[in-house]
Amino acid sequence: MSSFGWIRRDPSIAISSTIIFILIAIFVLYPVYCSLQLSTSGADFWSFPTYRYVFEKPWLRRSLWNSLLLGITTASISSIIGFIFAFVCVRVQTPAKNMFRFMATLPIISPPFMLTLSMILLFGKSGFITNELLGLENFDIYGFPGLVVVQSISMFPIAYLTISGVLLGIDSSIEDAAANLGAGGWKVFRSVTLPLATPGVIASWLLVFVTSLADFANPMILAGKFDVLSVQAYLQFTGMGNLPLGAALSNLLLIPCITAYLFQRYYVGRKSYVSITGKPKLYHREMASTSVKCLLVFFISLISLFIILLYVTVLAGCFTKSWGIDYRFSLENFAYVWDVGWESIRSTVLISSIATPIAGTAGVFIAFLLVRKKFPGKLALEIACLLPFALPGTTFGIGYALAFNQPPLLLTGTASIIILSFIFRHMPAGMEAAKASLQQIDPAIDEAARNLGASPVRSFKDVTLPLIKPAWFTGMAYVFVHCMTAVSAVIFLVSAKWNHMTVLILAQTEILRFSAASILCLILILIVLAAFAIIKLLLGKSPITSS
Repeated sequence: MSSFGWIRRDPSIAISSTIIFILIAIFVLYPVYCSLQLSTSGADFWSFPTYRYVFEKPWLRRSLWNSLLLGITTASISSIIGFIFAFVCVRVQTPAKNMFRFMATLPIISPPFMLTLSMILLFGKSGFITNELLGLENFDIYGFPGLVVVQSISMFPIAYLTISGVLLGIDSSIEDAAANLGAGGWKVFRSVTLPLATPGVIASWLLVFVTSLADFANPMILAGKFDVLSVQAYLQFTGMGNLPLGAALSNLLLIPCITAYLFQRYYVGRKSYVSITGKPKLYHREMASTSVKCLLVFFISLISLFIILLYVTVLAGCFTKSWGIDYRFSLENFAYVWDVGWESIRSTVLISSIATPIAGTAGVFIAFLLVRKKFPGKLALEIACLLPFALPGTTFGIGYALAFNQPPLLLTGTASIIILSFIFRHMPAGMEAAKASLQQIDPAIDEAARNLGASPVRSFKDVTLPLIKPAWFTGMAYVFVHCMTAVSAVIFLVSAKWNHMTVLILAQTEILRFSAASILCLILILIVLAAFAIIKLLLGKSPITSS
């Protein structure tokens, strides 16, 4: 009985943790199991004929290799761009710093394939630059080079946000000590700054690598003959009707994604990178010489101008009669979008608005349990809650389509299946933000409230929750953005009644209605910006660009 004493002492924790375990088992583990079970079904239970087929066919092996090659290349380029942006924004004095911070986070709030649409409008076979300005007839943006450019520009903000947080935490007194011992600027950077920033560099590379592997939308539009697993999984599952093969291809992405995620946590956790030692204030030393500063600012200025060009192109596409054919100013496409897109816009906003507060609040509550409470199975609960971070969207979407298409949980075709997928897929973002905030709050503050007679609920509501409000709202901001711009999982779950804007944008792009797709992208961005404005009003600062 003594092993169950914690239940008698705090039954609310036992009940809460049990409920969370059950929900995670139903809405995360069970869909993954269904996908794995389908892909391994054959003559014998848990046999592997489908996976043998994948590795026997050269075109499927090529898709696997292409996915890995694209992920490695994109992660490397994105990490370099993200590091340079972060270094300039943290360690270089420039009047344009706020503008660079905004440009480094702008792609986050866009649909995942909006920049792909811009690249087609500018550099496609009927692109404005390639066709109208340069008169190139055989230029082909489709394939590996185009995908690398688009993914690098759209994913380097992940590296920027990760690395900038690490650079902000480095106290320059350590660098000053190295300089006082005679080290030059380059040696200080190479031997002090870069090693201390290693966690951010490694984490950002792995995060971008996983994101690139799981990316579905950009390759779907721009890959051309460059096949990748995520697109092949979708085509086999929906177009070819080969459900086991589609599930197997999506599940193959689990291996590199989970391996990269576990390696990142192991590598960063096994070494000490502590540079904050209790001093009351950090300051950041400007390390770059004038010539290096000019070179770095010039580089990120070019990247920023290219990003601006891509967004201006989408804006121009909204008011063009037919891009690539007739560039006259026209508002006709707005009427078309209203007719075909209003229901999708309404559904997307409604579903995202329902999922966001639930996912954000659940993330805060789970983070509170993990940081402040002790109970058996806490590590297992944390791993289970973080599992959706490592799951490719195609695996998540296929798993939900398989798991909830029959009683007792017949959810296919309803809004509920999309809402639940959003909640459990994006809840880890809110949980991680709240965990980081809670770990900075001394538990003695909560204990003082308890000693003064406050109940656990009141102590959490009146003391802890106000202190972590910024992290709570920031987590919800990320959840809302991901709900609004999701495509790889939701494309398997939409129906005629409950469509999603990103799926509609993808459909319009595939039928070459670029102006309509541009308008839908613009509407989506405006909705996200409006949500950010509301959160900034409540929070007092931007949930994304503040650093």
